[in-house]
Amino acid sequence: MISLLKKYGYLWIFLLSMVPLVELRGAIPAAYIYKANDPGFNLVLAYIIIAVGNMIPVPIIFFFARKVLEWGADKPVIGKFFTFCLEKGHKGGEKLKSKAGKGLFVALMFFVGIPLPGTGAWTGTLAASILDMDFKSSVLAVICGVALAAIIVSVVCLLGFGAWLGIAG
Repeated sequence: MISLLKKYGYLWIFLLSMVPLVELRGAIPAAYIYKANDPGFNLVLAYIIIAVGNMIPVPIIFFFARKVLEWGADKPVIGKFFTFCLEKGHKGGEKLKSKAGKGLFVALMFFVGIPLPGTGAWTGTLAASILDMDFKSSVLAVICGVALAAIIVSVVCLLGFGAWLGIAG
């Protein structure tokens, strides 16, 4: 099992960074775990892979998620979940808009960048789409937010793993 993880570690963190709610908040700690088990694991390469994996869904979400959710909101089996997603995106977007005013770009960046459950590239992009923000500024705000989240999660990982290694000694 360990050899499989070593062999496919970069692929796993890439896929993990694309999963909603997990995104880079889960992929960065996973990369540090790989690094702890394999000194040859390249963290710089892992960060690049994680950032790319986290950003790949953004254009798809921006252009298609809202349309798919609106289409499926009245369908029998998926309607409740799709309505929930639309309401969450709309609620998050309106909250962002009311607090931000003209600083919507910065608000979106911080919304994506503060690593809390329910915030991130997926939700931020959906909120930007629902708020009818333009694509270019939405993507730029999400990229900046992803970078901010990566810094915060990295610091927490470094402090956390450092403390753990000190205790485990």
